[in-house]
Amino acid sequence: MSATLATSRPGTAPACPPDAARDAIRDEALRLGFDAVGFARAHLGPEVRERLAAFLEAGMHGEMGWMAERAEQRSQPRALWPEAVSVISLGMNYGPEDDPLASLSRPDRGMISVYARHRDYHDVVKKRLKALARWMVERFAGTELKVFVDTAPVAEKPLAQQAGLGWQGKHSNLVSRAHGSWLFLGEVYTTLDLAPDAAETDHCGQCRRCLDACPTEAFLGPYRLDARRCVSYLTIEHKGPVPEALRPRLGNRIYGCDDCLAACPWNKFAHAATEPALIGREDLAAPRLAELAALDDATFRALFSGSPVKRIGRDRFVRNVLYAIGNSADPALLPEARRLAGDPDPVVAEAAAWAVSRLENITP
Repeated sequence: MSATLATSRPGTAPACPPDAARDAIRDEALRLGFDAVGFARAHLGPEVRERLAAFLEAGMHGEMGWMAERAEQRSQPRALWPEAVSVISLGMNYGPEDDPLASLSRPDRGMISVYARHRDYHDVVKKRLKALARWMVERFAGTELKVFVDTAPVAEKPLAQQAGLGWQGKHSNLVSRAHGSWLFLGEVYTTLDLAPDAAETDHCGQCRRCLDACPTEAFLGPYRLDARRCVSYLTIEHKGPVPEALRPRLGNRIYGCDDCLAACPWNKFAHAATEPALIGREDLAAPRLAELAALDDATFRALFSGSPVKRIGRDRFVRNVLYAIGNSADPALLPEARRLAGDPDPVVAEAAAWAVSRLENITP
């Protein structure tokens, strides 16, 4: 799915003063359903490039080769689009209605990350960005712009911090005073010269709850994540078998992980999403592992139609389900594991054999 939209055509409305333009853009963005809006220069300091380079040189991006391929564009907005003058950073709240980690205590159920329990946020955010883009080219004569969601090489979190939306916490994700850890981000790069907002400062202090919450000890220290150990990476981006030593630590997490996000004390100021498309589906809050293990390609696609889960495909998803089954200590799930030991996909079959060995060794 393309994550960019280029819009450029003559406008008919007269130009307005910069402050009035900012106010008008902010008002329109909020009217369209965005929950946070900020403005920044289309420039990032050298520390962003240096941090990304160190991450890539250490190989901590794992199989995510796309991060290295467009590293320069990711670390500098004008390397992606030289005409950019300002960046409008926008956030949509997807806060959960209740405890996001509740299903971790139910080993016969699967744990799907909060962000994937509803409509694919790429579609939701991109639709609003396009609407804002259309409004801007009508309102501001001669403006040019591009819009981005996170599949494009954009340093969205540093830009959001620079625009005052929040700061990158020790878990490397954005933390907002108003929304905690639960913001989807999108950006508008524009040729408009808009006065920047004050950048947000780091308010993590001595807290390390997010680091201590990680089930796989993926953090090498504050602000340093080794993606190769991250549950989100292992269950979504990693294509082959997950290293055996890490499988027990996955628990029943079958798509993504919210542990470090949920641990953040700033979430006490967060509130549940109100956008209907971002309210979690009840059937994905704590789905039964036995039912998920029975999915074939067609039923997988039907269940996750419109969901980000669909992009990893049935085989990788069922692989994750089998790791959860192996961690369940529930012999009632043995028949599903034994059946899948003969699956045509070798990674699924190996995961099933692992689950069988775990469940068969349970002391009655």
